[in-house]
Amino acid sequence: MTSEKLTVQSLYTVTDEELMLMSSQNPELRFERNANGTLETMPPTGGISGNQEVKAGAYLLNWVESQDLGEVFGPSTGFRLANTAVRAPDAVFVAKGRLPDGWDEEEDKFINLAPDFVIEIRSKNDGLAKLKAKMEEYIANGVQLEWLIDIKNQQALVYRQDGSITQYPATAILSGEDIVPGLMLPLKKLL
Repeated sequence: MTSEKLTVQSLYTVTDEELMLMSSQNPELRFERNANGTLETMPPTGGISGNQEVKAGAYLLNWVESQDLGEVFGPSTGFRLANTAVRAPDAVFVAKGRLPDGWDEEEDKFINLAPDFVIEIRSKNDGLAKLKAKMEEYIANGVQLEWLIDIKNQQALVYRQDGSITQYPATAILSGEDIVPGLMLPLKKLL
């Protein structure tokens, strides 16, 4: 018996309200909306990726709170980008004063801005090309700094607003640069 991958091409576009409703009715799934309005379902991660996601968020949260730099969000938070895509990165930082007024009063709304800093962890099911395209989308929509943690290849790709991309080996220490000042994290802790 062969294993076949089922692919569904949707011609139906999803509004913010429909995406929020689907997400709340299916808490075991993560959804994102592409810039063309089509839905993308992300399967739950395995133990390794899930563990690395929470570690990345915890390291980021601890630093940001200790320095009073802004707010940190986890992978269930949707950010509505300028191109209308709704993305939910694994860990997100938004600098103090950048969040829209009332963001913390409306639980059933996506945050309408590009974060300052994004961390994505490549799980076993993630294609590297697809994640790289997502990182480019983030940059094109205003994200300043991104870490793509590639567990499979034991490396990190760091994307910057100036268009530069730097590949780091497992032995590197990643920096929040001037976007998350003072954040320093040995990559090995996320691999």
